[in-house]
Amino acid sequence: MASFYRKWRSKMEFGLFTLPVLICVAVAFYIPFVMTVRYSLTKWNGISKHPKFIGLDNFKQIFTGDANFTNAAWFTVKYAVLYIVLINVLAILLALVLDAKLKSKTWLRAAFFIPYILSLVIVGFIWKFIFMQGFESLGNSTGWHIFKMSWLGEPGLAFISVLFVSIWQSIGFYLVIYIAGLQSVPGDLKEAAVVDGAGPVRRFFSVTLPLLAPSITIAVFMALTNSIKVFDVILSLTGGGPGGTTYSVAYDIYRDTFTNNLYGYGTAKALILFVAVLIITVIQLTIFKRREVEA
Repeated sequence: MASFYRKWRSKMEFGLFTLPVLICVAVAFYIPFVMTVRYSLTKWNGISKHPKFIGLDNFKQIFTGDANFTNAAWFTVKYAVLYIVLINVLAILLALVLDAKLKSKTWLRAAFFIPYILSLVIVGFIWKFIFMQGFESLGNSTGWHIFKMSWLGEPGLAFISVLFVSIWQSIGFYLVIYIAGLQSVPGDLKEAAVVDGAGPVRRFFSVTLPLLAPSITIAVFMALTNSIKVFDVILSLTGGGPGGTTYSVAYDIYRDTFTNNLYGYGTAKALILFVAVLIITVIQLTIFKRREVEA
């Protein structure tokens, strides 16, 4: 009887401690998610008390007659692929340099990480000023053509600008991940590779890179989710211009929902983005975790 009472009391205590957390998670995630699914099936302007139920019409319109969403999706795919590849390659190369025995490596690590502390909105406004006025002054003083180019006024250059600013702001975060991964590589394995006559390149690809697999999994996962949801740098840097060529899916959702007051339509797009991110990240984690085990 006493043991039954202790088990019952233990379960009650566990329930009392976890109940507030469960309530917070339900209020912050599950209830809004259910409401999103509900509103995605309606025609609603965000003000009316009685949204009109239209079934799957929003989704049909998105996939068959919304050119803006198609262009935004293509922009997001291009941005995500280039962002993931470039930021991980650059972060690994910088991590290799800053993990070496340099007197100034502490200062250099801090210098690369400081931009990550700033909000991408603030960074976007800073670089907007640089591209529009700073480059103009440099172009007049140096005569170099690169500073006279319209970095935010031409579609191709605007895409490069968004990609560059995003990488510049966030590379410090991925640098920290890879430095931590490099410091976990056993030194005796490196020494054994040197004794076997392996050069720096061979040691990197045969010893260091396979042991960086957990760090690569984390970094690629973070880069993937952040790039698919890119919004704030576009809002502050290009505003979706020129001519809507830098609309991402997240920015297109924002524009439809809060500018055009198409709340039902916008929530349908948000639900599609959520499902896409979920599927892609699950596939990515499954593949990379399998490779970790093989490595």
